[in-house]
Amino acid sequence: MRIHRLEIEAFGPFASAQHIDFDHLGAQGLFLLNGATGAGKTSILDAICFALYGAVPGARQEGKRLRSDHAAPSAEPRVVCEFSARGRRFEVTRSPAWERPSARGRKGFTTQQAKTLLREWNAGSWEEKSSRNDEVGAELSDVLGMDREQFTRVVMLPQGDFAAFLRSKANDRLELLQKLFGTQRFEAVERQIARQAAEAARAVQENATELKMLLDRVAAECEQLGLDGAESEAGGTTAGNTGAGTTAAEEPESWLAQMEAMVNAEWMRRKDEASHAESLSSRLDEQLQQAQEKSLRHGRLGAAMQRRVLLELAAPRALENKDKLGRHRRASVLSGQLDAVDSSVRKYRAAVAQVEEIRGRLEAAGLDAATPTTSLEGLKATYAVLEARLPDEQRLEDMAARLAAKRGELARHEASAEEAVATLEQLREEASAVSGLIEPLEPVADGLAELERETAAAAELVGIVSRHAMAANELEMISAKHLHARATSQDHRQDWLDIRELRLANAAGELAAALESGQPCAVCGSVEHPHPAAAVRSALSLAQEEEEARERFDASEKALGILAEQVSVAAQVLAGLAAQGGTLDAAEAEARLLSAQTATSAAKKASRTLDQLRSKQEVITKRLAQVQEQHAEDTGAAARASSAVLHLQEQHDALEADLAGLREDFRSLRERLDALSAERVLLQSAADADREVERAGQAQADAAVSLENALPDSGFGSAEEARRELLPPADVVGLEKEVADFDTETARLDELFASEDLVLAAKEVHIGELPLPEPELAEAKLHAASAADTARSAALAAALAGKSAAAVVRFRDEYNTLAQAGREPRKRARVLAELADTVRGAGDNNYRMSLNAYVLAARLEQVALAASERLVAMSDGRYTLQHTDARAARNQKSGLGLEVVDEWTGQRRDTSTLSGGESFMASLALALGLADVVQQEAGGVDIETLFVDEGFGSLDDQALEQVMDALEGLRDGGRVVGLVSHVAEMKQRITNQLQVVKGRHGSSVRIAEAVPV
Repeated sequence: MRIHRLEIEAFGPFASAQHIDFDHLGAQGLFLLNGATGAGKTSILDAICFALYGAVPGARQEGKRLRSDHAAPSAEPRVVCEFSARGRRFEVTRSPAWERPSARGRKGFTTQQAKTLLREWNAGSWEEKSSRNDEVGAELSDVLGMDREQFTRVVMLPQGDFAAFLRSKANDRLELLQKLFGTQRFEAVERQIARQAAEAARAVQENATELKMLLDRVAAECEQLGLDGAESEAGGTTAGNTGAGTTAAEEPESWLAQMEAMVNAEWMRRKDEASHAESLSSRLDEQLQQAQEKSLRHGRLGAAMQRRVLLELAAPRALENKDKLGRHRRASVLSGQLDAVDSSVRKYRAAVAQVEEIRGRLEAAGLDAATPTTSLEGLKATYAVLEARLPDEQRLEDMAARLAAKRGELARHEASAEEAVATLEQLREEASAVSGLIEPLEPVADGLAELERETAAAAELVGIVSRHAMAANELEMISAKHLHARATSQDHRQDWLDIRELRLANAAGELAAALESGQPCAVCGSVEHPHPAAAVRSALSLAQEEEEARERFDASEKALGILAEQVSVAAQVLAGLAAQGGTLDAAEAEARLLSAQTATSAAKKASRTLDQLRSKQEVITKRLAQVQEQHAEDTGAAARASSAVLHLQEQHDALEADLAGLREDFRSLRERLDALSAERVLLQSAADADREVERAGQAQADAAVSLENALPDSGFGSAEEARRELLPPADVVGLEKEVADFDTETARLDELFASEDLVLAAKEVHIGELPLPEPELAEAKLHAASAADTARSAALAAALAGKSAAAVVRFRDEYNTLAQAGREPRKRARVLAELADTVRGAGDNNYRMSLNAYVLAARLEQVALAASERLVAMSDGRYTLQHTDARAARNQKSGLGLEVVDEWTGQRRDTSTLSGGESFMASLALALGLADVVQQEAGGVDIETLFVDEGFGSLDDQALEQVMDALEGLRDGGRVVGLVSHVAEMKQRITNQLQVVKGRHGSSVRIAEAVPV
């Protein structure tokens, strides 16, 4: 990767645009990057890193501070870097996020987001690749083959970091090497192996827990059966089972076999006991059952004998009830004819009474009571005629209702039309008034935007005038200080010159004081000294006084220079404000602002009022159209309603005259029909009552004839005799129940005495085999119950023993299966545990070196070999770097040690024992070696542009010569090397220089080229 061109603007200390042509600068392969402290040498490297990766190295990657504080507020920070890599040429342009001034912003600034543009040189022109930050980052990472951390370590070699790397401990070296070589995947392997070991250990523990649980369950089964020694044996064998040996694994199996045999033996014993108890219980139960059955038979025999005695006592009453029921049933044959005669008499009397009542009502109503049927026929004819005209009367009522509705509708439409006329007049007046108010406001509101611009300009002018006044006062104060400082400096200079003159004048006296008679003068050589000069003061005091005076003069000159610079800056600021109108009178600027604000306020008020009036005008216009439309609708509807009223009135009058004769004295046909309907009902009742009297008389005669015909066959002489034999229904039911109960009990007793049990009981009584007494029967029952309880307990114990025996067999099979299945997981867990300890630097790992550290140790060994090639040349063949994996003291982790080998003495020593210059050479060699290794790790990317940081001041002349020879070797193959240094000799040796010059308004760069010989 070679850098061709770099452009920087408003970035870091660079306010204006700076252009650096690295192709021209590195034409000789080696150039020097120098400048005063704080000028911005590091910022150039930051700009390269920011262009390629969007961030600066290390702790300086706060993007919000990348923009230059010296740049104009509206200047956009920008970095452009043109480079080539892998045979392709690219140009990347980046701008960090920054705050741009904005008049509309809430705080006066608008945030500008970061921007990126990537272009590639293709077929003689630049082709845009992408403008998205993520896409550009992915493309550049693929092209460069390095991340930002690797780039800053490989292309920009910071010597201070590698000097610290030489002196650091293994853990600190581990962190840096891991960042450079990306060995996190080996840490992931360590974690994965640890997880697998933990999972395997959990599986083994779960297997052991399940085995112990099975043993405990076997012990619980044995303990439940009351077998001695089961619990202690289980505890001992369980502990042995957790071991890994074959002998320990056989102990629980032997114990399980022993427990199975004991349980089976206990089961067989309990089965025998249960069989004997069941046999005894069955025998006693059978004897008890026979005694209970005999007692029950004799009890039933005694009860049956008592029931037979009671039945014989009830026999006479039963015969009497049967006789009563017979006479009642013969009389019941005539009950129908008797009821018919009684019913016909009652109906005839009721019909005669109803006829008399209805005739009285007819006479009261003024109707013909003698011939109601004839009167009824005439009334029906009149009713039919009136009923046929009922629809005409209903139509007349509907017509009247419609007529009233139309008249109301006509009145409403006429009133609505009159109201609409009044509303139209009012709305037209309001519309005219609003139009008159809008017309004068429109020109005022149209000038609001211009007035707002004038107000903003006036406010800005007031601020400029205020700052101009402050700047003028500041310039006046600084100028006064500058004049005073210049006078003071001149006074100090004069004092210094006077003391210097006095010291020079006093030199003759000092020489004269040293003359001796006969000795030649050091000035003229004469041995005679007729008039030696006299010394005023001692030379030492004058020299000291002269030095103090010179220091006071230098300090005053320095202060004078600072004040002169401040005067220049203040004058520039004042001139800039004056150019913006700052010389205007403050009162006039305030008056302009006040006038503009007043006009703007009035225009805003007029604009708001105009908006309100226009809204009101729009509402009035819409309302006017609505009212006009409503007025037209009401006028048409009123005309239609008036025509309908005239037509309906004519129809109503004609129909009213036609129906008036049919109503007679009634208000409506319905009322007359209701009156006729009541008369018709009364006449119809009279006709029906006459017919009912005729039917009742005939029915009475028929019932009497039927009764007379039935009396001879029933055995009764008269109807009254038959009525006396009839019984009430309740008495009949009672007698029938008593007779039925007697017959049923007779049949049951006959059946009961014929049963096998009572026959057997009668035979036993006859031969004298009586049942057991009650006390003896209760005692037999107790013996049988006790035997049954004993049999049940024995059967339950045998069943429990059988269940335990089956469970022990099952638990033993499960134990053998689990034990067999756990052998392989235990072996795997042991292997994984040992492997996990080894890869994390524990267990049998004597060097306590983790897998990650082991891989990095191999990389460090490569770095040491590559660095030694550089260090041998720099140290004149004396020193080489060597990686060591010697075990660290105090049980610390090993594997990342570095030693320096002194070829002159053959001794190895720690890198911390090197001197300052030797440490610089070693750290430079280490940085170059690490760059070579990382370059190979990054896919063999060629690094054609390299920067080496400060540190050359610690070298003597010979060491510097050797280091420069080594750096000259870096130029092989067309590589360009930039050295960052303050050393004066470096400036003399390297003529191609990129100089960074700092100033009050920002830094700038310039290229100093070699002068051809």
